[in-house]
Order: sequence, then C-alpha cells, then structure tokens
Amino acid sequence: MELGVEIAAYRMGAGDPGRLVGEFRRAVLIAPFADGSGGAESGLMSAVSGGIRWFYAFTDEEALARFAEARGEADREWPYLAILGARLVDAVVPEVGGPAGVAVNVADPDGAMMFPPVAGIVPDACAVDVEPEVEAATGVA
Repeated sequence: MELGVEIAAYRMGAGDPGRLVGEFRRAVLIAPFADGSGGAESGLMSAVSGGIRWFYAFTDEEALARFAEARGEADREWPYLAILGARLVDAVVPEVGGPAGVAVNVADPDGAMMFPPVAGIVPDACAVDVEPEVEAATGVA
C-alpha cells in the first residue's frame, strides 16, 4: 500500500497505526528546501508550532504544488530533496536539537498527516514521551 492510501484509511478509521508508520518510513517523500535555492546551507523547509519543529514533506509533486498554491507561491521554483521517511526521522530530526516531527501533505485537508516526535516514529532520544536516561552514580549515561 502507498502512504497516501494508508493515510486515507487511517483518517477514515480503518487504518492501522503500525502500518501507517511503516508506510511512512518506506515512502520516498519530497522535502522542499527552505529558501528555494536548493543549497545545502538552506536546509529543509519547516515551521515551528507548539514548540515542535515540523518538517514539510509531500507524497508527490502534485501535493507540493497544492502547498505552493496555498502559500501563494505557485509561480516560483520549488527545489526539493527526495528522501525516505525513515531517513527524515532517523537522520534529520536528531539534528534539530529539540522536538521535531514531519507534516505530510499539509495543504490537503483530507490527506494531511502529522508524524509527531514520539517513540515509534522518531528515535527514542528525540521522542518527547520517553524519559531521558538517568545517569548512574558514576556519572555515565
């Protein structure tokens, strides 16, 4: 099953959370660059809401185009990185230095899905619902 289909099933109440996260991790997502130049220094486009950094990601170019249209920026180029969902949460999220998740297809009212910074989605060290390891008496974690 593809991620868009799994999101739809979940939103209709027929989906399985484990299958949804599995599809997300296997999906090749489109992550636009922040400044539109596609340069490495620009980073991936994101927004902060409720103290969480949300990386924008899209299941296809059409979903990205709807996002651009919703922002009133459909007339410019949108360079992006094609990246596995797993790589986004396992490699990019830990670099943030705070809570971060992924917002998929945010311009699609019936197809958007948030993947928050919780255990099972992001690495445990980045999950807001996992207590940090307590240092032992030796001071070593």
